[in-house]
Amino acid sequence: MRVREMFELDGQVALITGGSRGLGLQMAQALGEMGCHVVITARKADELGEAASHLQELGIKATTIVSDLQRAEAAKPLVDETLAACGQIDILVNNAGATWGAPAEDYPDEAWHKVMNLNVNAPFFLAREVGKRSMIPRQRGKIINVASIAGLKGSLGSMQTIAYNTSKAAAINFTRALAAEWGKYNINVNAICPGFFPSKMSAGLLDKLGQVVIDHTPLHRLGDDDDLKGAVVFLASQASRHMTGQYLAVDGGASIV
Repeated sequence: MRVREMFELDGQVALITGGSRGLGLQMAQALGEMGCHVVITARKADELGEAASHLQELGIKATTIVSDLQRAEAAKPLVDETLAACGQIDILVNNAGATWGAPAEDYPDEAWHKVMNLNVNAPFFLAREVGKRSMIPRQRGKIINVASIAGLKGSLGSMQTIAYNTSKAAAINFTRALAAEWGKYNINVNAICPGFFPSKMSAGLLDKLGQVVIDHTPLHRLGDDDDLKGAVVFLASQASRHMTGQYLAVDGGASIV
């Protein structure tokens, strides 16, 4: 196989959670540009509509499904709708996530459960459903979990995000455990650990700590609108076919200092 062919994704179906904006939309665009029919899901129909219009203007085939993955019961109907529309799911990108800042000693129960439900429970319930109904029967698939460099360390400076950091560490080991179980089905399970990217979720934090983050990043910049594209295409394609249970830190080197 020629190297260029290894990265092509023509005719494949990719389901991306939290795909209406930010990193999710960036990855949906990357997979679409490489030939995928992308299915993006999020809670807000208006944001999904805007994202779909953007993708379609680029010539990307895009389907939208409104779904609230905070609810455990949302996984099955989401997969129902995706399979009804597309017939298969070749690539699953578990990207939807939440955070909440508060001191550990005062951390609200509601906040802990919100972060864990979306960052830990939802990826498992959705992967389980996609695996059982599309990937295992077809003996192939790619699952990409979006973790974070926050899962590799404690906190930066005055960040008080204990649930987020804990959940992203769980996402990394969830990736390893699922990869170990599902390798026999020819399903690759890997993770991306983004560093600091400007987004709606990180806006408040970067307003306070943006320069501190840059100063502690070897490449001395934040991630931009293109910096996850290569990583997600690599992990979704045949170029990474002999790689499973691993994570890629896309962080400008922030996690090594």
